[in-house]
Amino acid sequence: MVNIKELNPEASPRAAFGYRVRSAREGHGWTQDQFGERIGYSGRHVSAIETCHKPPTLRLVRSMDTVLGLAGTVESFERAWIELRNGSLLEGFPEYLSYEARAAEIRLFDVGVIPGLLQTPEYSRAIEEGHVKRGTLTPEQACERVESLAERQAGLVRRVTPMVIVVLDESCIRRLIGGPGVMERQLAHLIEFAEQSNSMLQLAPYTIGERRPFNRLVNLLTLPDRSVMSYVESQTDGHLDREITSVLPLVRAYHQLQAEALSQAASVAMIDEVRKGTSQ
Repeated sequence: MVNIKELNPEASPRAAFGYRVRSAREGHGWTQDQFGERIGYSGRHVSAIETCHKPPTLRLVRSMDTVLGLAGTVESFERAWIELRNGSLLEGFPEYLSYEARAAEIRLFDVGVIPGLLQTPEYSRAIEEGHVKRGTLTPEQACERVESLAERQAGLVRRVTPMVIVVLDESCIRRLIGGPGVMERQLAHLIEFAEQSNSMLQLAPYTIGERRPFNRLVNLLTLPDRSVMSYVESQTDGHLDREITSVLPLVRAYHQLQAEALSQAASVAMIDEVRKGTSQ
């Protein structure tokens, strides 16, 4: 006789999600293997989702929604997945990701840390482990963030690849994250990024001083219909803005920042110089 683990949906948001998956599956009279075959996963993987041993991914929940006829509805598992991730992501960011996934052009600026789209897995894990040590994230939330970032990066591989323009404050390449080895590989990844045909990378050096217009993360998206939106972030809050009157000043400031920043060739040369220093 198969030993069916009893689930407690009150234990955690993830437990409630797993309980709902099991209820939906059993409501159709499917075993875990039968449901897994329909959504493209093994029965063992379905079991791990139901019992909270594995976090659900965007690909998995979209497949479940298709099979269960819930795609695009308020009852969709994708919607529940986004709400689940709100426990480890700032308000406004999940909505931003839905627009980033179809943007024609992505402009990024950050201070002190490499932006997520350009992070290596090692670098990302080091950052999230720091949150866990400080008690600002649980180990489970940290793992979810790393996995979510990998899915976000994979989302840039599309039939029509978006243009990705990045300006980094010099502090991003000089702040040691995860130790010399992790940092050396991260800087090498930045150089590889700059060589791509759909990318542009510049550094805003310390010497521009007060002429740097931003002091925190700023993301700007241009959608296929040419509308523009912004996402800005503080330590505790994220804000998505689609009002043209407030987004346009950020676009102008970004253009001014690019004019003050080093050229891509000079930026790559500086990154390579710092990279060689971390490998010694």
